[in-house]
Amino acid sequence: MDIKLRFVNQSRDGNKSEVVMYQKNQLTSMASLAMAWKVIRFCGRDCYHPFAFPAGFEVGVADEYGNFSPRMAAENGQMLRLESTASGGRRLRRAGLASASNELDVLNDLGQGAVNICVFRDGRMVGMKTAVTPGQKAVFQYQPVLWIGVASQVAQGVAISSAVMSNANTELSLLGIASADIVMSGGGPGEGSTPYEFNLENIVQI
Repeated sequence: MDIKLRFVNQSRDGNKSEVVMYQKNQLTSMASLAMAWKVIRFCGRDCYHPFAFPAGFEVGVADEYGNFSPRMAAENGQMLRLESTASGGRRLRRAGLASASNELDVLNDLGQGAVNICVFRDGRMVGMKTAVTPGQKAVFQYQPVLWIGVASQVAQGVAISSAVMSNANTELSLLGIASADIVMSGGGPGEGSTPYEFNLENIVQI
């Protein structure tokens, strides 16, 4: 079930801020890129920006030449296998259960060739494991959590730097939530400026 969210700007800096949201792969042993899942720009004070946070994912595969496979819907607890087709293409297929119920596993079962495993949520890339070689498995573990903050020159769908992550570090748990507002406050020019804050309000539980 999708979680219905609204970003609401109640900050003091008008529409000058760029807000980035992203997720982290919780498996520290599986180094993967955190992508700028959603970037909100030009949202004026007291204006809002609605969006959805789906429970499931889509998985796609990219190679070094910029080619992408068709995406496949997936959920936590599933394993997908990337295999060659008779026509020389590549396809993902479901291959049973993941190692844990809160993981999404993707196995490169090609005869040759390293690939990048890309995970999408609501059509936007949320994570990527690069250079997955044949026989290697990419493992993703995403909790129902968003990290959010103010950043500059961050492009949606592009990997974010550690510097951005250290600044955009407000953690919002969406566990058990059906809908909520993400309210941004603070900011502003001059000596009266205060740090930005992000809080969940108007929460409706599942």
